[in-house]
Amino acid sequence: MFQNPSDLAAMAEALSQSTDYRVLRRLVPRPTSMAAPGQETRTGILLDTETTGLDHAKDEIIELGMVKFDYTPDGRIIGLRDTFSAFNEPSAPISAEVTALTGITDEMVAGHRFDDMAITAFVDGAVIVIAHNSSFDRKFAERYWPVFEHKAWGCSMSEIDWRKHGLAGSQLGYLLNGAGYFHQAHRAVDDCHALLEVLAFELPTTGSPALALLLENARKPTLRIWAEQSPFELKDSLKRRGYRCSDGTDGRPKGWYIDVCETALDAELAFLKAEIYLRDVELRQQTLTAFTRFSSRA
Repeated sequence: MFQNPSDLAAMAEALSQSTDYRVLRRLVPRPTSMAAPGQETRTGILLDTETTGLDHAKDEIIELGMVKFDYTPDGRIIGLRDTFSAFNEPSAPISAEVTALTGITDEMVAGHRFDDMAITAFVDGAVIVIAHNSSFDRKFAERYWPVFEHKAWGCSMSEIDWRKHGLAGSQLGYLLNGAGYFHQAHRAVDDCHALLEVLAFELPTTGSPALALLLENARKPTLRIWAEQSPFELKDSLKRRGYRCSDGTDGRPKGWYIDVCETALDAELAFLKAEIYLRDVELRQQTLTAFTRFSSRA
C-alpha cells in the first residue's frame, strides 16, 4: 500500500526510537547557506579525485569534486557554501578497470577540460583541504594546481581512529551509515557531500563532531622515521608494525618509514633498536605538519 512521504517519515522516526532498529536515510545534499553575521567561522574544502591510475607522477585526474564549507573554531560545521564538479578528458582512453571502478567512461569526459583559474579561485581563502585519502589526493592535486601546495591538509581516513570511537572501519560508505545515512555515489562531489555529514557526526565517545577531532590531530606535528638499510629478512616485521616502503624513485630516501606522533617516538626507536638493528643507530627523521603531510614534497 502506498504511503505518502509524511507517513514514511513518521514510521522512520518511530523505528529510530527503538533499540531494535536502525534507520538509514538517503543523503540529500545540504542547501547552500552562509554563516550568521558576526559569527566567527573558518572555511574548509572537501576534495575527491578520480584518476586513470594510482601513480601521481604519470596518471591523470579525470574528475574533481569539491565542497566548500564553513565551520567554527571548535570544529562545528555551520553550512555549505559552494560546490565544484568537473570532468577532464585524459590523453589516452580510460581503461576498462578504471571505468568499472569509477563509472566514468570516455564518452562522459570527451571534450571536457579543467578550468584551472576557476579551481584556484574556488580554493582560495580556505584554511584547510580535507580528503578521505589525502596521501592519494594531495599528490595529484598539487601536480595539477600549485595552490594546493600552500594549504594545510587533513585526512578523514587516517587522522581519526574510527575504531577507537565506536566504528568498525574507515571506509566512507560505512562511516556514512554510522552517521545515519546512505548514498549512491555517482560523482566525486557526491562523496564530498557524504564526507561533510561524516565530519558533522557527533562521536559518541567525545560528544563533539568528528571534524573537531580531525582538526586537533591535523594541527599536531608528526615525525617520519626512516628505517634505512634495515635487514631484508625483517621486512615483514616492519610491515606488521605499520611501516611503508619507498623505492626512492620519487626523490625520497629508499627504505621503510613510519609516521608517529611525538609521544610515540621513543617507543618506536626502542623497537627498531631491539627488533630490527640490534644496536644503537642514528636514523633519519623528518618533522611533518599539515602543510607538508601527505605531499610528495615531504
